[in-house]
Amino acid sequence: MASTIKTVTDETGTYIPATQRPDGTWRKARRVKDGYVPQEEVPAFETKGKKWMNSRPTLPPGLHIDPTPIAQQQTKNLSKSAKKNEKRRQKRQDKSVGDKSGDGSGKDDVSETTDTLSGLSLSAGQKEPTGGRVATAPPDKRAKTLRKKLRQIDDLQAKIDSKEIEEPTHDQLEKLSKRADVEAELDKLIAEFGV
Repeated sequence: MASTIKTVTDETGTYIPATQRPDGTWRKARRVKDGYVPQEEVPAFETKGKKWMNSRPTLPPGLHIDPTPIAQQQTKNLSKSAKKNEKRRQKRQDKSVGDKSGDGSGKDDVSETTDTLSGLSLSAGQKEPTGGRVATAPPDKRAKTLRKKLRQIDDLQAKIDSKEIEEPTHDQLEKLSKRADVEAELDKLIAEFGV
C-alpha cells in the first residue's frame, strides 16, 4: 500500500507539509520522526495465537477425500448384524420404488398426480371459519380454543372501549373482525357435538 501522506526532509528534520482542506483552510505543517508511518498504514496488531490460527491448514490433518460414497465407506466398518439390517433396508427401498413405478399402467408419478388433482375442485367463495386452517383437533379441544379466542376478543374490545388502547393496530382490528366467524364455528360445534 503506497503512502498517501508525503513527508519532506530538509536540514531542520522530517515533516508533513501544510495542506489545504476542501473548505479552503490550511492545515499546519507537522514535524515527525524519521521512519514515520501514517496511522492508516499501520498494520493491525495480531496476537501470537491469532497468527498461529491463521497459519494452520483449514482441513484436518491426514484428511483423505475418497471418491466412494460415504454409505459404502460406512458399510466397511459395520458389524455383521448391522450389514444384514442395511441389506434389508435397501431391499425395502428397492421394493417400494418398484411398486410405485412397476404397476403396468405406464404413467409416471407426475401424470398420476395431475390426474388426481384434476378431479378435485376448489370451492370458490367459501372461507374456512378457522382462518384458513382445517380443524383437525377433537371437537372439545376446538371448542375450548374458540372460547379462549372469544374471551381475548372481548378483553380487546373492553380495552378499546375504555380508551386503554387509543389506536388499535391492524392485527387487533383484524382479530375483532373475526368475532362473527368464531361465534359461528362455536355454535356449529355445540349443535353437532354438544360440547
